Amino acid sequence: MNGIEITFVPLLPWSLLAAVAGIAALMVLLALWRGLRGWWLRGLAALALLAALANPALQTELRDTLSDIALVVMDETASNRLGDRGAQTDTARAHLERELTDLPNMETRFVTVEDAARDQGSLIAGALAEALAEIPRDRLAGTFILSDGLAHDADLPLDMPSPLHLLRTGQPDDWDRRLIVSNAPAFAIVGEPVTLTLRVEDEGAVPADAGALATLFYSVDGGPRQSAMVPVGQDMEIDVTLDRGGMNVLQFELEDAPNELTDRNNSAIVQMNGVRDRLRVLLVSGEPNAGQRTWRNLLKSDPAVDLVHFTILRPPDRHDGVPVNELSLIAFPTRELFIEKIDEFDLIIFDRYKRRGILPGSYFANIARYVQDGGALMVVGGPELAGADSIWRSPLGTVFPASPTARVLDEGFRPQVTDLGQRHPVTAGLEALAPAAEGWGRWFRQIEVVPEDGQVLMDGIDGRPLLMLDRVDQGRMALIASDQAWLWDRGFEGGGPQLELLRRLAHWMMGEPELQEETLTASAEGQRLSITRRTLGDSVGEVVVTAPDGSETALALTEENPGDYRTDWDAPEIGLYRLSEGDLESVVAVGPQAPREYESTIATGTRLEALVAPTRGGSVAISDGLPELRQVRAGRAASGRGWLGVTPRNAYVTTDLTTAALLPGWAWLLLAAGLALGAWLREGR
Repeated sequence: MNGIEITFVPLLPWSLLAAVAGIAALMVLLALWRGLRGWWLRGLAALALLAALANPALQTELRDTLSDIALVVMDETASNRLGDRGAQTDTARAHLERELTDLPNMETRFVTVEDAARDQGSLIAGALAEALAEIPRDRLAGTFILSDGLAHDADLPLDMPSPLHLLRTGQPDDWDRRLIVSNAPAFAIVGEPVTLTLRVEDEGAVPADAGALATLFYSVDGGPRQSAMVPVGQDMEIDVTLDRGGMNVLQFELEDAPNELTDRNNSAIVQMNGVRDRLRVLLVSGEPNAGQRTWRNLLKSDPAVDLVHFTILRPPDRHDGVPVNELSLIAFPTRELFIEKIDEFDLIIFDRYKRRGILPGSYFANIARYVQDGGALMVVGGPELAGADSIWRSPLGTVFPASPTARVLDEGFRPQVTDLGQRHPVTAGLEALAPAAEGWGRWFRQIEVVPEDGQVLMDGIDGRPLLMLDRVDQGRMALIASDQAWLWDRGFEGGGPQLELLRRLAHWMMGEPELQEETLTASAEGQRLSITRRTLGDSVGEVVVTAPDGSETALALTEENPGDYRTDWDAPEIGLYRLSEGDLESVVAVGPQAPREYESTIATGTRLEALVAPTRGGSVAISDGLPELRQVRAGRAASGRGWLGVTPRNAYVTTDLTTAALLPGWAWLLLAAGLALGAWLREGR
């Protein structure tokens, strides 16, 4: 294809040429005013002279025609694979290929939109913007989007140079039922109810027999499923009470409805962290000693601890002659504490306490019952533990993990973590908190005890048990066979991790999941699972992971620290996964509570209307039939009944350019002279 046009290369500046043209025009007007019959010949002569000065040239372009481009955007996201939408998309693509091939000088390009990362949904406008950046604007004849219209970035501004059309998948009788969790707190107080707000919602062409009630199944941490009938289209509040601390997984699932579009949005998973409100501690101290203030300060420093301190300031065997009515002492409510309200305490600590006749044997028996029913008891033993009036010789001794031999060892020693303690979560890693290379500071007294039950986590002089833990029926017991922990608090020889040790002991006795000896846990980041198995044994078996579809995968674990086995695994899909190893079971949720692709599943053209309408394009349902394609001029309506339009762009690229003078200079002068002569001859007659 060639292009021809006239260009000008003036011999004088255009401003000067304009001045000359003005003078020539005045002269022609003067001739006309005077009635000279050759005035028009004079004007033509002036034009010839001006044309010679403007130097007109004939410019010829050798052009190569460029093809027009039609862009087809294919939606391959999850929502556009529901039902027969995938087949509709493939059929529409084949139809467009045939129609575009029949149009002259047309090239077709395809772009695929996949599910976006991090649950961002269908980013159709973003994919279209990236494709437009690679296509010359003057070649784009039209754009076709094959999608259900459920774009999640339709508000992205786009400057389309040609018509944009939506070929919408889906069927007119599509309908769907989904479960929405509109309010789910991330934390809840253990033992106190927390309210979740759920909603069951229908959309699309809901059949008349769908019903106004739906069956909802729910479970906690993969436990037994319970069911309830819930209303459709109304917010519903459910009270949930967590029985344990740590992460709890709540699963809600709707019973599948007949002929609904998908069941992928019929379930919701809520992960809720159970926390304890406040830790109620009863500290029972014997006679004042150096460690008493240490225990009190440690407990009072934690704002999450409510401390009740019971201490003996004037035991019955002390006779100092001071009348009782002159003492500023308050009678302690022992019956209220040890009989009536003992079950309200989370932890009881006996610090160098011995039997003095203040607490009768029935009180100690009630404390033992409290431990067996699920309570927690810590005993810090001093010389009193080894004496004849030791609390071990009371009914409380039935829950002790060891029996004292009556020997009190007074010599310096450094507490050591045992091999079992290296694997136990209460003491694992404590040695890393040593203040110096030589280890923790020394203690100088230990009570000799003989282990009977439980686990020895720390030892002292000649390997004798120093810290023992034991499970007593439903409760827990801790025994520290020394009263010298206050030396660590005072920083003697660098001190030691007394605060961290006490925190772990308290949380272990509260049954916190992160401090259990035998645990199987998993956490999810995206679709990657991090599985952890903690054990006191020497080895563990494979972990069996059950996917939402029921398939099972066996995973081997690697020991990273003593008793700490781990592995990572990429989950193939989102949903609730069940883990098992031996007698241990756990659950973990992968992915968001409700994937964005399934928040709304009914095909619509309204979301992309803001992009389609400015281009005068069309939105048609594939179920109504596939449209034919026509060529329309730019700016005209590009859609009609049964057809969609593309705009020919007629783009080209110039391969050669030649320029030749329209007339040589002498020809212009000869022409001007001939016209001037003609004017003189005409006027001379």
